[in-house]
Formats: sequence, structure tokens, C-alpha cells
Amino acid sequence: MNPRVISVEVKNSYILQVAFENDEIRLFDATPFLEKGIFNELKDPNYFQQVRVAFGAIEWPHEQDFSKDTLYLLSTPLLS
Repeated sequence: MNPRVISVEVKNSYILQVAFENDEIRLFDATPFLEKGIFNELKDPNYFQQVRVAFGAIEWPHEQDFSKDTLYLLSTPLLS
């Protein structure tokens, strides 16, 4: 079971810095999803900035979301 998201921060060019409950910080690139259905709206940089943590995952106001599993498995660890 993958850890829950505890915080999210927009970095740049559709990159999210995601902190998980296991103290890992990882980078998630949303770019590959931007041409897919409801994720199209995320192309708007102002809208993309509205991401928030919800129920251990992340979401935007119009119900686009990524599960904790997707975020953890498709992200890369942030090197300190």
C-alpha cells in the first residue's frame, strides 16, 4: 500500500512536488496526462495552481484528481 499525500506544491511546467506521510518528497510530472479528457483543463497554468490535497490524494476544483498510488508510482524521488 502506498503512502498518503500530506502536501503538494506546484513547481514549474506541470511538475508537482508531493510530500507523502512516509516523509518522502517526490516529483510528479503531469504533462503526459494533459491531452487526456478531463485533464485538458490542467493546461491552464492558473487552474493548475489550484491543486490541493484531498483524502490522501490530490484534486482540482472541477474534480480532476490523481490517486496516491498514481502519484507515488509515477513520481521520482526528490534528491536533496
